[in-house]
Amino acid sequence: MKALVYEGVEQVALRDVPDAASRNGEHLIRVEAAGICGSDMHAYLGHDARRPAPLILGHEAAGTVVGGPRDGARVTINPLVTCGTCAACRTGRENLCADRQIISMPPREGAFAQYVAMPETNLVEVPDHVSFAKAALAEPLAVSWHAVRLALDAMHPAIDRKALVIGGGAIGVAAALALSAAGIEDVVIVEPADLRRTYFERKDVFKVVKEATETFPLVIDAVGFAATRATASALVQPGGVIAHVGLGEDAGGLDVRRMTLQEITFIGTYTYTAEDFRRTAQAIFDGRLGTLDWIEERTLSEGADAFQDLRKGVVAAPKIILAPWA
Repeated sequence: MKALVYEGVEQVALRDVPDAASRNGEHLIRVEAAGICGSDMHAYLGHDARRPAPLILGHEAAGTVVGGPRDGARVTINPLVTCGTCAACRTGRENLCADRQIISMPPREGAFAQYVAMPETNLVEVPDHVSFAKAALAEPLAVSWHAVRLALDAMHPAIDRKALVIGGGAIGVAAALALSAAGIEDVVIVEPADLRRTYFERKDVFKVVKEATETFPLVIDAVGFAATRATASALVQPGGVIAHVGLGEDAGGLDVRRMTLQEITFIGTYTYTAEDFRRTAQAIFDGRLGTLDWIEERTLSEGADAFQDLRKGVVAAPKIILAPWA
């Protein structure tokens, strides 16, 4: 099969690799759409020791089941494979399973390929009216759905219902959509990049600013750099909540003293639970997360160029989706 293989720092190439093989209880999926995630970029730049070369990256995917009793089923893929028996799994917090695996990280190859194998429990069937490209957004949308759910649970019920999202990439946009779906209509996205901000202005969907000066009861950091944590620390209101989703940088920026003196809640959020993923997928199917037209579609053979363009900062759309069979 064809696959886009990460071969070293800033090196990915389309290669012929052995066909994916399903294990016991798994289905073989013909991948029709796979999104490039920020974590794929971290690996591409050599910033993620968990993803050593050579490796097939990609974990945001949708496609068609090949063979078996579900042959032909259109599915979107939850890439987190968990044990199902530990305390975290038994209590519905599968994302904290100590034995969790994710495709695009050894020992599981990723979805920038024509086929991938996944367990039955990781598949959510996609209705015919939803494109594979939009179905592949279930994974990044679920990341933000999970973060918003945890943040809203932590907010005081009497606090103002407005929020600031730091970062206009896919996770930031997904957070704004999840907030809107949860009834938070006053949402501002901070995006310093002129190219992306102009892209959103043309779509006239989100309120996007270069920088924010007012304070908010809820701040979602969808970037995770020291500078964005400093912004979150400065702009969250007393008694408010910071939900930290981004993994851009390990340390720095958080004003712990202010958080302590003003009782600000900080929540680290990682991926999603299986229920969050299912609910996000259903919200996509029901149209509750908007038109999802902020994607750019390319072929898998154009994948190396896509990574280079993302590296150069010349991609306006928050998400590039690769098509392995085009």
